[in-house]
Amino acid sequence: MAAMALEGSRVLHNFTFPSQLTWGLRRRLRCIKTDEINGGGGGHTPRGSAMAPKQLNTGLFVGINKGHIVTKKELAPRPSDRKGKTSKRVLFVRSLIREVAGFAPYEKRITELLKVGKDKRALKVAKRKLGTHKRAKRKREEMANVLRKMRSAGGGEKKK
Repeated sequence: MAAMALEGSRVLHNFTFPSQLTWGLRRRLRCIKTDEINGGGGGHTPRGSAMAPKQLNTGLFVGINKGHIVTKKELAPRPSDRKGKTSKRVLFVRSLIREVAGFAPYEKRITELLKVGKDKRALKVAKRKLGTHKRAKRKREEMANVLRKMRSAGGGEKKK
């Protein structure tokens, strides 16, 4: 009887089986690491991201690193890996358009607010116009960089 009770709740890696489960149901349970349960592996991570390297398979069909031992094949980079990266041509065209068209009225207002030192108000104006906090922060930073460049270019001419 004691051996049966011990067998009923056998320890397997990081958890114990409930004793009321039958063998057929136990087969369908999966062993997973505890860090995966506690917020470890929830989100999508791109292929190039910095993650802990996966440990090699042991060749056994049970255990944490179970699986057949294989050599990984080097894959060619996918076009989707380049998503979001602006090319030289696109950067050139955008800078040309910015040079010809200038700034939008709300961008001029943001730069004026930044000149005065009202960063928070500039962020609020940008958020109101652009819709999200993230876009507003990026726009405020962009306008601050433009101001910095204007000051550095203007400061050099005044010294002459």
